[in-house]
Amino acid sequence: MQDKVEVLWVGGEGGMESRLVERENVPFKTIPAAGIHGVGLKMLPGNFIRLVRGFFAARRILHEFRPDALFLTGGYTAVPMALAGMRIPTALYVPDIEPGLALRTLARFADKIAVTARTSFQYFNLQERLILTGYPTRADLKHWTRSDARRTLNLTGDSPVLLVIGGSKGAHSINAAILANLSSLLEQWQVVHVTGEIDWTFVQAGARELPGAQAARYHVFSYLHAEMGAALAAADLALSRAGASTLGEYPLFGLPAILVPYPYAWRYQKVNADALVRHGAAVMLEDDKLSNQLLSTLRDLLSNPQKLVSMGAAMQDLSRPHAAYEIGSQILALCQERS
Repeated sequence: MQDKVEVLWVGGEGGMESRLVERENVPFKTIPAAGIHGVGLKMLPGNFIRLVRGFFAARRILHEFRPDALFLTGGYTAVPMALAGMRIPTALYVPDIEPGLALRTLARFADKIAVTARTSFQYFNLQERLILTGYPTRADLKHWTRSDARRTLNLTGDSPVLLVIGGSKGAHSINAAILANLSSLLEQWQVVHVTGEIDWTFVQAGARELPGAQAARYHVFSYLHAEMGAALAAADLALSRAGASTLGEYPLFGLPAILVPYPYAWRYQKVNADALVRHGAAVMLEDDKLSNQLLSTLRDLLSNPQKLVSMGAAMQDLSRPHAAYEIGSQILALCQERS
């Protein structure tokens, strides 16, 4: 096996991943990309042109970098990269349980298809190429002990901790529901609230109105990176959307969850949430009912500690902590086959 692997990350122009990738000192390049499925007729010609430009930009990158393997995870950029690299061994990763149209299309080019959950197998005909790996999580997340995590976040040991995650940009309905119920919430819970950048000012303004005793129980951040593992380790329950990361990070910590699927997009989050609910690891609330049902749902769970314990155990049962290693091994195997 090679001692050193050279990696190049290719993202879309204006994409939000550039900061994260460059923070890890991974070389990064961009290509034009846009969707064409489900796009209105007015935008379709321009998006198609961007896709064609992306294909030629991908060809130039592949000619310069000369990779032994491609690793694709979906998104608009993956399609021009896959088309430009049709002769290069390719591994595809499906993060959500149900793959979208782009991922199903890309699967035709892939030599290996890694999936987060076994239920994803039903969406593919290429069963011999499928590998169940789980969702890859950052290695540093599990470096936190519960006591160190709570101390770092200034949490006391006498009250349960609710972790609220709005995502990197934010989930406005979740943030608004927390603020609308915040005073009552803080009577029973300590709250670690990751708002996302868009709602940061809005939530800060609400936090300033709290009396001193309650303010000490409310810990609000626009974004967490290095301390995200601390937030997950310290929490007794999570409230969030149901993006693909919930299939990896919550199981890693055995963290039960209240999931609120994003209602204004394709059904990926609803499918993810349904799977965790069926497994007994989560409960689900509809976005438009969140503000009215949040307090009663939290009270029910807090008054039934055995249910919280069983939900946590069910979530832990889904954990696959070596997912990143398994995916990396498949990519290296493709590199070796090519060489």
